[in-house]
Amino acid sequence: MNGAEALLTTLVDGGVEVCFANPGTSEMHFVAALDAVPQMRGVLTLFEGVATGAADGYARMADKPAAVLLHLGPGLGNGLANLHNARRAHTPMVVVVGDHATYHKNFDAPLESDIDAVAGTVSGWVRRTMHTADIASDTRDAVAAARGGAVSTLILPADVSWTDGARTAPASPAVAEATGADAAVRGAVEVLRSGAPTVILIGGDATRAPGLAAAVRVAEAAGAKVLCETFPSRQLRGAGVPEVDRLAYFAEAAEAQLAGATHLVLAGAKSPVSFFAYPGKPSDLVPAGCDVYVLAPQSGAAAALEKLADELAPGTTATVAGPARPGLPAGPLTAFAAAAVVGALLPEGAVIVDESNTAGIGVAAATAGAPAHDVLTLTGGAIGYGIPAAVGAAVAAPDRPVLALQADGSAMYTVSGLWTQARENLDVTTVIFNNGAYDILRIELQRVGAASADAPGPRVLELLDLGSPTIDFVKIAEGMGVPARRATTTEELAAALTDAFTEPGPHLIEAVVPSLAG
Repeated sequence: MNGAEALLTTLVDGGVEVCFANPGTSEMHFVAALDAVPQMRGVLTLFEGVATGAADGYARMADKPAAVLLHLGPGLGNGLANLHNARRAHTPMVVVVGDHATYHKNFDAPLESDIDAVAGTVSGWVRRTMHTADIASDTRDAVAAARGGAVSTLILPADVSWTDGARTAPASPAVAEATGADAAVRGAVEVLRSGAPTVILIGGDATRAPGLAAAVRVAEAAGAKVLCETFPSRQLRGAGVPEVDRLAYFAEAAEAQLAGATHLVLAGAKSPVSFFAYPGKPSDLVPAGCDVYVLAPQSGAAAALEKLADELAPGTTATVAGPARPGLPAGPLTAFAAAAVVGALLPEGAVIVDESNTAGIGVAAATAGAPAHDVLTLTGGAIGYGIPAAVGAAVAAPDRPVLALQADGSAMYTVSGLWTQARENLDVTTVIFNNGAYDILRIELQRVGAASADAPGPRVLELLDLGSPTIDFVKIAEGMGVPARRATTTEELAAALTDAFTEPGPHLIEAVVPSLAG
């Protein structure tokens, strides 16, 4: 058995059954080994950022790691943005980066680079395997680290991969459970029984059904407010689900949500800060005089909240959102009208991958009472996430409809992911909100005071405009094998969504909406 076969066998034995790949010459033995290890499903992407984003979406829905295969340092670099998002989401992922043969590196070939250094910026675990005999044990360790919520990167020189003599790896050693959870719960009980105004900010695994129910039980018993972090990795929402609003993106709105709190309890979330610095405005969003208390980290938040609920609210059940859908609007398409159409038609059990940015401002309210669904969000803020993550989510949950709500500017970063949707015949409906601009940057231009809010100059506006030439997403999608149509009215969007949700396979709808920035 050569090194590549040992790598794939160990991945499969560790429960890693899908690999999103964009390989090159140094990874050809890995590719060849797919025939020898048929339990591994290889999914080809046309760009490394699609591979890493798809692995992120897959792992969030499958609750287990995916693998990614990348070609040398430049391939890793191309995938870096969505690895950044995965790191922020604590997504389990095993990234295999091929490298030059060990004896070839000192010749400084054109693709030579410092893979270890680049990988370290987004990985919680990095190892370079130098001997074929170590591949299985190193891969086992990578999977174990990934299952702990890390992006794990294994760097594999080509000669280590092609050489025979690989051995199987023993089982991973048991990992001791973290201690101190009970003490944290006792401390939180004291905070919540104090009667002082308290906000519970949840994230991590607390945004699934058990954590949401426990957080709402606690908040209702203690008279506290509960909020979800701005960009959760995966949040359950909709009718029959405890309703928890997200912390607002813009700092001013987030400060209003937190105003008056004297205690902030963090359950799987980080202490809130402004996404960017603004002249004359604070970066820390915690109100002055508010004490911050850490109940639990990202992976233990739901369990800690359940213990807290059993202490503060024994025998209670959480209030849940009732079924409610907006009526189908009529007339010209706007961002809020499009949101209403989505809320009116969203199927049961859907997975929403949300990278709609400014154009999706009304979606959360419009879908609050829609049938229960999961939402995946842009955890790290690096755009070009939505289309790839929808690929991964659809691979992980083939029996659930996936709705990708996508801004036009960020769609162009990884639009080649549509080709993979077609190739794999994935049940993904992509709605491109086309307002012909980087609308969020038009808004931020005013917020940072970099240009006159009343009259920014033509050169400024040109750099934020996507309308010259106009991007034709219908033609782009059709050229990649995805059926597509354009909607300019609410009636057209409703008809297109209804058809897409009815017909299996990928679909794209270009929803033409006006700019929110004017």
